[in-house]
Amino acid sequence: QVQLVESGGGLVQAGGSLRLSCVVSGRTFKWYTMGWFRQAPGKEREFVAAIGSSGGNTYYADSVKGRFTISRDNAKKTVYLQMNSLKPEDTAVYYCAAPKGGLTASQAVDRSEYDDWGQGTQVTVSS
Repeated sequence: QVQLVESGGGLVQAGGSLRLSCVVSGRTFKWYTMGWFRQAPGKEREFVAAIGSSGGNTYYADSVKGRFTISRDNAKKTVYLQMNSLKPEDTAVYYCAAPKGGLTASQAVDRSEYDDWGQGTQVTVSS
């Protein structure tokens, strides 16, 4: 059974930083691209970032490019999302997700490509 467990969310002031973590079990983690999505109240779940299996390739939504960094540690089966210069519009529940096999980071932007999801972690940015 695949499990994805996120942590690191919280309340932060605008301009601040947070680092999200997602530990994965039940999959051969090092083989798969991984992604982060977010969902704000009343909005659709949207793509944030993805990283290829080796960590060499990344892809970001335009709204977070230059502020967020996705990374991974295959030995720890963990994917991270470093979020800097946070804005109130970044407020959302953030989800870690694992897509179908064989996708590159730039291919894994649609949530329909994802098989497994974490429970989410709340990020709130105050103005």
